[in-house]
Amino acid sequence: MNIDVFNGDADGICSLIQLRLAYPRESLLVTGVKRDIGLLTRVEATPGDEVVVLDVSLDRNRDALMRLLDKGVGIFYMDHHFPGEIPCHSGLTAEIDTDANVCTSLLMDRFLGARYTAWAVTGAFGDNLDAAAYRVAGALNMSAQELHDLKQLGICINYNAYGDAICDLHIPPDLLYKELVGYRSPLEFIGDKPHLYRQLLEGYAQDMDSVAQVQAYFATDSVAVFVLPDQKWARRVSGVWGNELANRYPDRAHAVLSRNRNGGFQVSVRAPLNNKAGADELCRQFSGGGRKAAAGIDNLRAEYIDNFISAFQTTYS
Repeated sequence: MNIDVFNGDADGICSLIQLRLAYPRESLLVTGVKRDIGLLTRVEATPGDEVVVLDVSLDRNRDALMRLLDKGVGIFYMDHHFPGEIPCHSGLTAEIDTDANVCTSLLMDRFLGARYTAWAVTGAFGDNLDAAAYRVAGALNMSAQELHDLKQLGICINYNAYGDAICDLHIPPDLLYKELVGYRSPLEFIGDKPHLYRQLLEGYAQDMDSVAQVQAYFATDSVAVFVLPDQKWARRVSGVWGNELANRYPDRAHAVLSRNRNGGFQVSVRAPLNNKAGADELCRQFSGGGRKAAAGIDNLRAEYIDNFISAFQTTYS
């Protein structure tokens, strides 16, 4: 049996699209909302099965990874988040790079020899790596409008993955992947399914209009914290709002807090674009994780908000 495990955001989806265009195969899909990163715990496999893991932290899935490897399951693991110590095991092939200017989609493009670069560019735009996306896109000879379309699609696929549960999302990530994977280029998808593209664009625009009315909970020249209301749109928009703020204010770090079903807060942290560092270390202090430029916390208890803001300021002062 083949099992594809992937983050439900733009980077995870666009990575898997590239891989399955290059190497088509029927597989069981395991994915979820962007913050559902303990995905390997949901995998039941037997000796001889092959598992692909994309854009999911190895460090947060270590126990499940070792369980599968010890059963004789072959695992291909590609990611750009903090991995901790990478196991040395004959059943594991790991392609991991934590450079702040790469994402899993770009790693896949490199791995496949640039066969489906437009999808890699889309994933990079979704991960807010605009400079890297434009650099890689230089080989595609696309028009300004085509690049704009790739950027909008990447942002919208990424935005669609944010939520506390699948019911918060416009389209479940596995279904969205199935709609996209048949196209060798994102532009072919946009041309063939404009209704689905518009659905993503309109949902994104409506939510961004709502979040634009929210005032900062705490702000200085170096950091800003936003606390969103307990609404579905707020849970959907938290990550892309953090990206938007980072692009507007590249010298400032941002944290966006949205209420979760545990009574606490889901936190999205964005390091300043001009200093892509520290987000992962900050979030690990509160049982979160991620990468240097962007990280998060699944459940920050309300009584720890002041502690978080203090640590946030210390990190970026």
